[in-house]
Amino acid sequence: MRKYKAVILAGGKGTRLYPITYEIPKPLLPVKRKPILSHLVDLFVKHGIKDIAVLINKEFREEFEWWKKRYHSNHKIFIQEEKKHLGTLGGLWSLKDWLSGNDFFMSNGDELKRIDLKKMAEFHQRKPVIATVALVKVKNPQDYGVVICKNGLVCEFIEKPKNPPSDYISSGLYMFSPEIFDYHPGPNKFSMIETDLLPKLVKENRVGGFKFQGKWIDCGTFQRYEEALKKWK
Repeated sequence: MRKYKAVILAGGKGTRLYPITYEIPKPLLPVKRKPILSHLVDLFVKHGIKDIAVLINKEFREEFEWWKKRYHSNHKIFIQEEKKHLGTLGGLWSLKDWLSGNDFFMSNGDELKRIDLKKMAEFHQRKPVIATVALVKVKNPQDYGVVICKNGLVCEFIEKPKNPPSDYISSGLYMFSPEIFDYHPGPNKFSMIETDLLPKLVKENRVGGFKFQGKWIDCGTFQRYEEALKKWK
């Protein structure tokens, strides 16, 4: 697992948690007295992934530098700032050289996850895919984007269906092969994984759906953040 690197997306505005996120970036909000972002770093480090990049908004550079110094001074964490908001895919271009043409993990920075990354990497290698999405089963799939799979390949993403045909949703954790940069619009171009990348790859049968039995909590709203504070162990 040491050959892999990881990218954590931490540059979002966190509008659903205003006014708190005017002052504190959402990934730095604490759960069990530790920032959400640190829980994600611990997940990767636990699996032997030592090289981690965090994509941030330039307005919060000082806050993330403080976080790194306090919690992860002994870890190889590279903080890369975006000069402007580029979406969940756009900012990845700035890390293209750092990723060195290898497969890598990418995670949203506002979710708590407990998942076997080794099994996910093995799944990714077995499938003829460019992207693998970690899928988690939830009780309220109608509140998210539901994912339909067949033989381990994603067939369709359905956004917030009234009658969900599946209980599986994207956990915001991906594994990508370097070929995804062939689908990237280029430097400083706004682009989204969810709407600009994955739909194209699904049409080509190049997206894997890895269903995992671990733990996952979204912290993106006040209600979900409160749930994380109560339930995460």
